Amino acid sequence: MFTGPLETPRLSFGEKLLALNWVFVALITALAGVGAVALYSVAGGSLEPWAETHVIRYCLGLGMLFAVALTDIRIWVRLAYPVYLLALALLVLVPVLGVETGGAQRWLNLGSVSLQPAELMKVALVLALARYYEWLPPKHISNPLALIVPVAMIGVPVALVVLQPDLGTAVLFAAVGGGLLFLAGASWIYFVFGITGVLGALPFVWNSLYDYQKARVMTFIDPDKDPLGAGYHILQSKIALGSGGVTGKGYMQGTQSQLNFLPEKQTDFIFTMFAEEMGFVGSLGLLALYLLVLMAIVYMALRCQTQFARLVAAGVGITMFVYVFINVAMVMGLVPVVGVPLPLVSYGGTSMITLMFGFGLVLNAHVHRRTRFRPYEIGVI
Repeated sequence: MFTGPLETPRLSFGEKLLALNWVFVALITALAGVGAVALYSVAGGSLEPWAETHVIRYCLGLGMLFAVALTDIRIWVRLAYPVYLLALALLVLVPVLGVETGGAQRWLNLGSVSLQPAELMKVALVLALARYYEWLPPKHISNPLALIVPVAMIGVPVALVVLQPDLGTAVLFAAVGGGLLFLAGASWIYFVFGITGVLGALPFVWNSLYDYQKARVMTFIDPDKDPLGAGYHILQSKIALGSGGVTGKGYMQGTQSQLNFLPEKQTDFIFTMFAEEMGFVGSLGLLALYLLVLMAIVYMALRCQTQFARLVAAGVGITMFVYVFINVAMVMGLVPVVGVPLPLVSYGGTSMITLMFGFGLVLNAHVHRRTRFRPYEIGVI
């Protein structure tokens, strides 16, 4: 049972507003602005169908961000496990009630709204692991028995999204979960055993892949083998990236994107479209903006005095880093093509709202960075 704070007064609404990191808010707004400008170009100079919706979703997400950030952090501690269980329940429903799109069953239709439960789980997993390690005494962190619960928290959603199938999201879950275990203080020996186990299981994983998943891997190795089929996406992406040169072809002047040679340019390959128009310099500028956001998250995480707040902020930061890394590496042909959007720039409702929820939790951790909780008894989670 949650017993409340220890010698920490509750902050007033005005104090919370003053404690908000407004520089961070400005940085993520700039990212969303880049997304709106890029989506306007993708549509050939029109607000519809993507740019206008993107801005509306960001404004709604911004309202949610402030609501999450200004809520007492003790409430998020209480809700950590319920939010995780809700996300898990929705993942379980996907194979039963989910809608199949592109050969994968990942979405739930809730009336007029479509929801991708895996997106919610990305933040829910961070919350649940942060709560678990808030109450676990440091001397027990590397105890094998103490690792059963967090490993199960990570492993169950990984298994569920693999069944959809969605290997990209499964890798993201594993990366975020593993990163949080490391930051919490788990012994490096476990990571050595884990990586060794994964490498040993690769032959079995390969044999269990669907044909289109194997095709993605083979295309990654040699995209020229099927230039008009499986290799089309990545070859067109590389052409667009190279044709952008140092300074780009100019806003709305990208031939690969404007002439529709570049597929999925409003979602997975929006970085390619941006690089073609803005060039190497513009691409570095966008990546520098992401770096500033990540640096701000690290700064806020380091200032938190509780394990819960630190891990929540760090977990959202890891999630964003993995998003950006996989998306950019994917369009450059450095990793196989998977459905991972570019945060706040790609078009997508569920990913936008989920990410804004996560950013709200980062700000909440910063606002309540000096708040402390009563310790739980050893072994109680």
